[in-house]
Amino acid sequence: MKTAARMDGIAPFHVMDILARAQVLEAAGHDIIHLEIGEPDFASPQPIIEAGVAALRAGHTHYTGALGLPPLREAIAGFYATRWQADVEASRVIVTPGASGALLLALGLLTGPGDEVLMADPGYPCNRHFARFCEARAVTVAVDADSGFQLTLQHIERHATPNTRAVLIASPSNPTGTTIATRELTRIHDWCSAHGVALIVDEIYLALTYDGDEHSAARWDDVFVVNSFSKYFLMTGWRLGWLVAPSWAMDGLQRLAQNLFLAASTPAQHAALAAFSTPVLAELETRKAELRSRRDYMVPALRARGFVIPAQPEGAFYIYADCRALTNDSFGFAQTLLETAGVAVTPGLDFGLHRAADFVRVAYTQPLPRLAEAIARLDRVTLG
Repeated sequence: MKTAARMDGIAPFHVMDILARAQVLEAAGHDIIHLEIGEPDFASPQPIIEAGVAALRAGHTHYTGALGLPPLREAIAGFYATRWQADVEASRVIVTPGASGALLLALGLLTGPGDEVLMADPGYPCNRHFARFCEARAVTVAVDADSGFQLTLQHIERHATPNTRAVLIASPSNPTGTTIATRELTRIHDWCSAHGVALIVDEIYLALTYDGDEHSAARWDDVFVVNSFSKYFLMTGWRLGWLVAPSWAMDGLQRLAQNLFLAASTPAQHAALAAFSTPVLAELETRKAELRSRRDYMVPALRARGFVIPAQPEGAFYIYADCRALTNDSFGFAQTLLETAGVAVTPGLDFGLHRAADFVRVAYTQPLPRLAEAIARLDRVTLG
């Protein structure tokens, strides 16, 4: 049976091949250190789990409104005020099935056939596929360490056309962990506003910023801001995110949500209410400090072994490492690391085409002793 033409533009996740092979090796008794997975290794905080269980027991198993549970939308708005000093009305918050749901809503509202969305290469691969699903064209812009692997206004001015409908920024970004400077984001925002181009800012890792200030684009009321309970809040499997949108967009977003997914998971929304409690936030900050200590161990350890890390990761939990001193094929290198050392990393090919063979992404989502073991195994491969 023939499939839709859009499927030709949906590339596979190459890391899934790595993961599948890793699982085969684990089933055969091999010890695999997973540095390829883009999720923290910490469990959800216990109060979140208990709130989810309590919601189930209380019978909160029916739909909420399409925009989400009102107390949760209020709590999210309050978090912007206290954490990022951004004035966000709860009426502009929509709770979604993961950040993916938020990105799909924004792109579904804004783009269609013939429209273009500017985004960085390397970048999160689903972004270009979301654009393709909406029959728009992802214009991936090659970025390097000189801009911190981030889009700049100069990039945007060079690649924008009359068909440019949106600019997508991620800060901190996946796979590089780099952030965009406040001044540059302001310049981009002002350009987008002046040219009638939507600005979408992925802030999924914003609360996991280790260096510099956490500055949210939600301080402007004409920007689409995507966030998630997955990363900082340690709720990946609960599949819950949110979108902050301009007031004029809310009617259309609500209609899209009603038709695409009705509403986000009700028990997950009740559980997420506990994420903003003082004890949970304290635990999350402790976990954040642990992630930072892992970064501070892994960056110099990788550099000492021939990897070049041209831009310091300032947030998230990824290191985008240039491995040209060790190989001219990052995908083959990732396979070799897995087969010979039991260390799983993600090849650059998953994040775009620009110098993809030169880079691997290393996720420091394992405890420090496991990271030290990974480095020891790496020594045996690269030095032995």
